[in-house]
Amino acid sequence: MREATAADVPALVEGYEWLFAAPGRRVADWDAGTAAERLHALLDSDRGTVFVADVDGEVQGFITVYLDILSVRYGQRVWVEDLAVAPDARSGGLGGALLDAAKAWAREHGAAHLELDSAFTRVDAHRFYERTEPSWDARSFGWVL
Repeated sequence: MREATAADVPALVEGYEWLFAAPGRRVADWDAGTAAERLHALLDSDRGTVFVADVDGEVQGFITVYLDILSVRYGQRVWVEDLAVAPDARSGGLGGALLDAAKAWAREHGAAHLELDSAFTRVDAHRFYERTEPSWDARSFGWVL
């Protein structure tokens, strides 16, 4: 695992297709150029980063992590927005290694907890998350604005 660099951005943008494949769905206003700009901004930020699973010089997975809210109840939260592994590289430990990298980054940045959400349709992802022994799980709600 390593932190992504600007040179990884094209491969990362392509990797989002792994998230859009069933049971996922393409974001309605998805634009690869905008995604690349946002990835560059994230890589330039001190409030988040991207880790990549690099196998033989090829991005096979990634995770985006962000310093998020400072909760009155729980303290600093780190949010995982995207976690994806290439379909042919799944179940080989890359997802767990990416999640571990995110947890380490969160601790280094003073976070009390790390969270993510996942659509009900992502049954395989849920089995993965359950194997990582989360401290809790919850239901979330969202609104497109």
